[in-house]
Amino acid sequence: MEEILQDNIKYQAVLEWLADKKAENIRTYEVKGKTDYTDLIIVCEGNSDLHSKAIANHIVDMAKEHKLYVLSKEGMENGQWILIDLADIIVHIFLPHTRDYYSIDELFEKVKTRIPEEDTP
Repeated sequence: MEEILQDNIKYQAVLEWLADKKAENIRTYEVKGKTDYTDLIIVCEGNSDLHSKAIANHIVDMAKEHKLYVLSKEGMENGQWILIDLADIIVHIFLPHTRDYYSIDELFEKVKTRIPEEDTP
């Protein structure tokens, strides 16, 4: 039970950090048991590459300040699509046109409803 509470606190903190920097169109996909690499995927947008970088830097800074381990961060240099891996939570920060181009929400909806046993031959 403590683990669930701890995860919820971490999730709520990440949402607050996104709100701090005015991230837009925030969607959360619970994929626990559907993927091997994370439990939650958060997708949001910045309105420019500079805004996306500011959101990402804030997430990384706040994670470090709260002693959360940042496993990886990718795309910080260009700001089109930034990924921050906090182990059980992965944050994707997109520019709107990049998010639309990759149809990322459709992809994560499929993952969310995936039944892993059906993937096994």
